[in-house]
Amino acid sequence: MAHHPSPLADFSTCEISDALIKLNIPHGGLLPDIHMLSPSPSSVRICSPAYTVQMVFASDKDAPKLADHFVDTATPGSAVVIDAPPDAKNAVWGGLMSAGAIARSATGVIISGRCRDLAEHRALNFPVFARAHSTSVNLPLPGPGAHSFPPVRVEPGDWMIADEDGVVCVPKHLEDQVVQLATNGREIDARCMEDIKLGKGVQASFKLHRGK
Repeated sequence: MAHHPSPLADFSTCEISDALIKLNIPHGGLLPDIHMLSPSPSSVRICSPAYTVQMVFASDKDAPKLADHFVDTATPGSAVVIDAPPDAKNAVWGGLMSAGAIARSATGVIISGRCRDLAEHRALNFPVFARAHSTSVNLPLPGPGAHSFPPVRVEPGDWMIADEDGVVCVPKHLEDQVVQLATNGREIDARCMEDIKLGKGVQASFKLHRGK
């Protein structure tokens, strides 16, 4: 079943992080060091519930194994969120997976790890956010559920927002509060921008509109 659109889609990751900081979410929900690698236009963004996947090394014989390929079970309308072992140098996502994700109506992939086949992702116009890229593949194996993206914990169904500034996770139970805080923050910043452009100064404008 496809997910409903969220009002969070109207806000940048920066606006959402500002709201999450007000709600005491560590680092404003930022998943650090994950950047857009595909497609090329910077206007592309993701705002979708997380479909989480935990990658493990093939040598981990105790880890649970999936009966189906994780791409084939991705929820339509979701963003695939992959947590790979920190020391894995191999890619955990390639062009064929992007093709499969498109067929499943996934909105993009966010990888705490590496991808490959950049030209193929870009040709497919499929959003790929990752820490880095590689040429080799197939070392880590998928298992169910991804949670740990230090310092952020991602649960299945949490809202993932990704754009040219970075990737942010909004806990699903905070969606409405974040939308309200981001709306207020945008209005305040607009007033600050107007006064700063008029030469009233950054400090004075912040004090007047932000109260500090």
